[in-house]
Order: sequence, then structure tokens, then C-alpha cells
Amino acid sequence: MINQGVINRLIEIVGERYVLYVPEDLLVYEYDGSQAMGYPEVVVVPSSTEEISQVVKIARRENIPIVPRGAGTSISGGAIAASGGILMAMTRLKRVLEVDPDNMIAVVEPGLVNIDLTRAVSRYGLFYAPDPSSQKACTMGGNVAENAGGPHCLSYGVTVNHVLGLEVVLSDGEVMWVGGKVKDTPGYDLTGVIVGSEGTFVIVTKIIVRLMRQPRAVKTFVAIYDDIVDASDTVSAIIGQGIVPAALEMMDNIVIRAVEPVIHAGYPLDADAVLLVEVEGMAESVEEEARAIEVICKENKATDVRVATDPQAREKLWAGRKNAFGALGSIAPNYYIVDGVVPRSKLPGVMKRVAEICRRYEVSVANVLHAGDGNLHPIILFNERDEGMKEKVLEAGGEIMRVCIDAGGALTGEHGIGIEKQMYMPWSFTEEDMDAMRRLRGAFSSAGFFNPGKIFPDEAVDGKAWELPRLVAKGSGMYV
Repeated sequence: MINQGVINRLIEIVGERYVLYVPEDLLVYEYDGSQAMGYPEVVVVPSSTEEISQVVKIARRENIPIVPRGAGTSISGGAIAASGGILMAMTRLKRVLEVDPDNMIAVVEPGLVNIDLTRAVSRYGLFYAPDPSSQKACTMGGNVAENAGGPHCLSYGVTVNHVLGLEVVLSDGEVMWVGGKVKDTPGYDLTGVIVGSEGTFVIVTKIIVRLMRQPRAVKTFVAIYDDIVDASDTVSAIIGQGIVPAALEMMDNIVIRAVEPVIHAGYPLDADAVLLVEVEGMAESVEEEARAIEVICKENKATDVRVATDPQAREKLWAGRKNAFGALGSIAPNYYIVDGVVPRSKLPGVMKRVAEICRRYEVSVANVLHAGDGNLHPIILFNERDEGMKEKVLEAGGEIMRVCIDAGGALTGEHGIGIEKQMYMPWSFTEEDMDAMRRLRGAFSSAGFFNPGKIFPDEAVDGKAWELPRLVAKGSGMYV
């Protein structure tokens, strides 16, 4: 229990308005974008690196764990306080500190919303490539923590490929820089080690990113299929021809029927699946590549290929894809997103197994995929008020993850391990592997302090795997 003396010291550092500790204020921080939950004892909202450093020093002296948090869009439980303690919300650190258009870099704070960086640099003809589906809400610090991907990461690479350096606060409150403003710096790649560490090593306070030039030409089109397996086959066929589009996304019929009435993107409601494809570059190469992809789509039984004829039509197609998760709320009150990766050639078989598993468990599943890099997101739809549904959902999700691993894939493509997948770690890693990871964390002296209870199965809080929060009836038709 954090005593009033500690709370008073935190108030001295960041101001009374930015220290939250009464229950009604803490409620909004006990969830993130996952189905897990964890209740912090105190929320601190700092505005500078110096304030963060001072808070860390106090927490270290008092042996109070700290969980850094961005926008709370994590889908693995990574942004919740599994062990109580201090939840450090980074939402006030949201500035673009520097833009260097000549060297194509920017320095930003971790609370900056992803899409706001591209908006800030677009006047220079530049953009920031990693574009998670939640880019209108998720923050740069969270992207660094989870090594976030996105539709256009097929061509450009994920977050780690675009972060050049970081200012960080260590577990003793010391502030240091790793990496720098050039692509290659001497010594160990500590930047690469920290990106994807899920907030368990350090607290990131500034981020140096590389920017990309906006392409000369862009072509976006949607290929329509009567069978999702044919769409999956097309993905392998495109990549097999040596063509790597800027983006290659897939959505199934359930997603289409959720999105179309809201966004009016132009997806046919009777399609079993659609592929959203984007190519970019010089005008001539874009046209040549687009023609080749269209031929491959039709050879693999696409019933139609529709091209976005203007920027507004292109924006509509992407709005449909990037609002898919939210639109599913019109079909079911709850959903559980599974995040796995398989080799592209295994997609058709894995998609069949996903459907079989969900039929056996009698649950509906919607599928959204970063299909080009084999990152699939089966979304299990359910109502948490239904007795026993929680157990069904978790078991079905676990079987899907097992299928991904057995196909030669990975536990996560972009959402991280967090709480959600910590019990699955032994499927991919030996105890020796995990011990090596723990020793790396030990080098930062952050074990049990920064974001504890995450990633490793033996470090789950109270030795328990995560579970969905249980609704409690509070009267007719009312639940909390």
C-alpha cells in the first residue's frame, strides 16, 4: 500500500492535478485494449524527463513497481498495473521536439499519437512508416514498447527499423541516451534491445525516428473472393513472384459486414474475403506492378478487382480496414483478438484450422490479417454475460496459438506477450532461452520494478495466468 507520505512527494514533483489516487479516478486506468485488468494504487502523469527521473528514484527507494502507459491501446495487457504500484501515464509528453527534413529524422516524445507525427512532417513531403491500425490513438512510446507493426510494414519494416535512438530513464532514475541521429552507431545495439521490451527494461522519454519520403505514385485496389482460402493462396502467389506491395491486407465476410454499413468503403457484402493491396513508387513501376498483381489475383479466382480512382476512394478503403476492430462492436459486445504469425505459405491451412476450432467451440470468429507477412488476427466474438463463454474463448484462443506455433510461426506479430501470452512462452522458448532473457533484463536492474508480472509464465501475478474480468450482476440488466 502506497502511503500518504509517498503520494505527497509525488504531488511535489508533478503537481496535485497529476497525481490520481482516489478509487473513482483509478477506475479508468484498470483496463487497456485487452480483456485483462489490473488496478493501480496511484497514477502519475509527468510532463518531463526530469519529473520521470524523480518519480523513479522515489519508487525505487520505496520498492514500488512502475508501469509506463501510453494511450492504453495494448491488446496483450501490457499497459495495466498487474502488481498495483504506480502507473505512469505518458500522455502529457506529446510534442514533436525536432524535425530535420534534410536528414529525414525527427525527435518526438513518447506520448505523441502515431498519426500526429506524419501530420507534423507531411509539409516536408515526409511520413512515418509504421502505421498500426490504431494509429489515430496509439502513442509512439507504446509502439516502441511492443515493436508495433501495421499494414505498410510489409514493405517498410516494423518500429525497430525506424527508431534510431532513445532517451531513457533507468531503474535508478539515471537518464541516458542509446543510439543517435545516424543509422549506424558503434557498440552494442541497445536501441534494438529496448524496442520490443514491453516496458520491462527502461522508461522511454524521447525517441529519434527516421522518416520516409512520400511516394511519387500510389495505387490502391481491392480484390474480391468467394472463398477466403483463394484469397490466402493469392498472398503466397504475389510474394512468390518476387512482388512486395506496400501493403497486403485481408478481411473476411464477418469483418466486411461489420465495417461496410458504418464506413461505406465499397467492400461487397456477399464476398467471403477481400484483399486490400497497395503499391507505390515511381508512376511507371506502380502501373507495372499493379497490372502484375491484378493478373495474379484473377488467376487465383478473384471474382473482381476494383481500383480506387481518387484519393478519397483510397482513404475510404483504408478507413474500412483501420476501423475494423471497432466496427465489430455492432456484431458482439465483446471480442478477444488473437495475434499470431505463420509462414505465408501456411496461411490457407492455418485459416482452415482457425475456422474448425471456432466451430468446435461454437464461437464466431472474424479474421483480419496483415496477410503479406503472415500476421493473422482471428477475432473471437462473444458476450461475456453468457455463462461459461469466458472459458470457451480462452481455450479456443489457446488452440489457435498452438496451431500457429506448430505451423512454424511465432506467438506475436505486433501486440507483444504481456499478460495474455505469458503462459504460452514455453511453446516457443526453452527454459534456457527464457533465462537468457531474464539475465538481459537483469543487466538493466529492472526485474520486479518496471512493468512486473509480464512476459514470463513464472512471474505471473500470484502465479496465475491472466483471465477475463468477471461481470457481476447488480440488478435487472445491470452489470459491473
